This record gives sequence, structure tokens and C-alpha cells, in this order.
Amino acid sequence: MDNKDAEKLFFIPFNTGGHWLLLAINPIREIVYYLDSLGNDWTTYPDMKVLIDTVLQAFRAQRDIQTSRRGANCITWIKVACPQQRNQIDCGYFVLRFMRDTLALGRLVIPTDYFEEFKCAFYTKDQVDEIKEEWCQFMIELKVFS
Repeated sequence: MDNKDAEKLFFIPFNTGGHWLLLAINPIREIVYYLDSLGNDWTTYPDMKVLIDTVLQAFRAQRDIQTSRRGANCITWIKVACPQQRNQIDCGYFVLRFMRDTLALGRLVIPTDYFEEFKCAFYTKDQVDEIKEEWCQFMIELKVFS
């Protein structure tokens, strides 16, 4: 990061070994937004939490921010109540949709009940197909496939 004090939101699509979920991280505020279309808690994936906490602590150290021993573990994890998938195969598309929705709104904070503009319990087939189509168009424009 060139400007170490500028607030940004970094998207980390994370594969747990068979499932994709999204972590959106604000390293300045030390907030991790956890979006899981299966509804699991981050405690389901303890290795993931340790990894991300370690990265944020290293980022803090790089910025020379002193914290008390108690404050060293003050990274905030927020589980976001996001749309849930109804099958076992669409998790990657949900991650893409979560990123797209956040970028479309240009926000640095994700509400715990997701964004009002995109709030729903489940994405419809058309909403999932829409992100699939957008991804295909993006890949075609990049000329990834010949």
C-alpha cells in the first residue's frame, strides 16, 4: 500500500478446501467482514482466522503501531447476514456477487445485515445467472480463452 493510512477494503476470496467464502478486510480499522453463503461462523475455519489475524498483526507492525498486550488481539470479526445458497455448488458465484455488490456501492463498511439495496435471503436463479454472465463477459474481454 503506497498510502498506508488510507482506508481501503481488500477482498479475499477464501477456499476452505471445498467451499468459497469472502473476507472483506479494512486493515486500518482492523475489521474483517465475513460473508459465507452457507451461513457458517468463522470459528468453523480456525486456521483461516489465525492466518488473517496474523496478516493484520504483521500489517500493524509494519505501520509501527504500538498496542498493549490486550489490544494486540483486538481485530474485529463481523459476520454479515448475506444471501444464502440453496445448493452446494454456487458458492464461488456468491463470492463474486458479494464483491460486485460492495464495489457497486463504493462503501468501506459492510452492514451486518448486508446492504439494503441488495438484501434478500436467497439469490434467485436469475441473480446467480447474471453474475455468471458478467464473469463470462469479463473473461472474454480479457481474451483469456482463445
